[in-house]
Amino acid sequence: MAKSRLLPIALVCLVLAGLLTALNANHLLALPEAALLAARWLALLALAVAVYPRRSLTLWIVLAMLVGIELGHDAPAVALNLKVLSDAFLRLVKTIIAPLVFGTLVVGIAGHANLKQVGRMGLKALVYFEIVTTFALFIGLAAINLTKAGVGISQNGIKEEAITAAKPQTVAEIILHIFPENIAKSVAEGQVLQVVIFAVLFAIGLALTPERPRRVMLEFCESLSEVMFKFTNVVMYFAPLGVGGAMAYTVAKLGFGPLLNAFQLLLTLYGALIAFILLILLPVALLMRIPLRRFIAAVAEPMSIAFATTSSEAALPRAMEAMESIGVPRRIVAFVMPTGYSFNLDGTTLYLSLASVFVAQAAGVPLSFGDQMLLVFTLMLTSKGVAGVPRASLVILLATLPSFNLPPWPVFIILGIDALMDMARTAVNVLGNCLASAVVARWEGEFVDDYQGPDPAVVAEESELAH
Repeated sequence: MAKSRLLPIALVCLVLAGLLTALNANHLLALPEAALLAARWLALLALAVAVYPRRSLTLWIVLAMLVGIELGHDAPAVALNLKVLSDAFLRLVKTIIAPLVFGTLVVGIAGHANLKQVGRMGLKALVYFEIVTTFALFIGLAAINLTKAGVGISQNGIKEEAITAAKPQTVAEIILHIFPENIAKSVAEGQVLQVVIFAVLFAIGLALTPERPRRVMLEFCESLSEVMFKFTNVVMYFAPLGVGGAMAYTVAKLGFGPLLNAFQLLLTLYGALIAFILLILLPVALLMRIPLRRFIAAVAEPMSIAFATTSSEAALPRAMEAMESIGVPRRIVAFVMPTGYSFNLDGTTLYLSLASVFVAQAAGVPLSFGDQMLLVFTLMLTSKGVAGVPRASLVILLATLPSFNLPPWPVFIILGIDALMDMARTAVNVLGNCLASAVVARWEGEFVDDYQGPDPAVVAEESELAH
């Protein structure tokens, strides 16, 4: 009980220290700077004591972010040297991208070679997935271009370290740059789009291969994907150090301006996700005559699981049961839901469109609409199959930007609030896939309107009472 009370107490101390500092800065209160400094560090120490016994990576990232901000403000000379921590984390992230993209894409495409067998249903599901994720992409682009959350960040002292914009390329050069001439060279140079093209072609070839050699290679790629997911989790344990170093360096160089931009980005994401639900998913549900009240009751629990754990896969079993409970046949749920986890990442697609343009805005790199589309479609492809890994979308983003001559430093501004963003985008991923299974069932004429299965809310309540 004492441990559970410690975190709220530490948070209250932080709020009070921040409030006193703000009042003093606005000349509404006169306190010695030394007293305010001591209050802030004591509050951070209390938070560290509260977080120490917990295994939540999110809490450790928040603690590191706050310590980094405070250190950047109080000791800028020391904070500037902590950039090495964020650079080391960035290098670890870059080692993930090629094998992760290759493994997940090959499994996502060749692993569903039975699409030919399920025929019409598979085609309808894929068409629906691509249409809806494209709408998510456009809503994300519209939102970030409307709010311009990344515009206005000072680049004094950082601009010269950013990757300089490449000279304009001809259409022929752009097309040629997409295709790899040597996959090892593409991996070494971090050319993610070339790795994607190679993986897609490899997967198509694998899907056309006879059963025995196809199964061997597919098992290898599945193993590679699984190992890279675990590798990603290991690398993310270094995220608090990377975040702390990055925030210390950013505040020391740029002040508190970027933090306001990050908060604006967070509000933009939540607003865009709400718009996507109301403008796209709700009309689709109404058009396909999905019983809204029962559907909302069914998806409430899997969405809350996804929101809390930031992992779509954690909610998958409950989501499949919930869709069966409202009249979606098991064979359709069993096909659409797992396939959607590779091809129907609505929340992730919307987030990537926001975050990538935010980076360009923060770095002062102008992107035409065509450039934005190419960047986001590349990110959308590279993110296929990574819905089960918390913060994997951020890994994909961080490793893809150099291919488009964008610097990585604005991503560390996002990293401080990524846990809050990950919750929302993962919940929307689950909502989108639940709706997709119901839509395909209706499209196939197999949705059971008068299905009398147990109410998912009642089942959950009975399960809690049983425990």
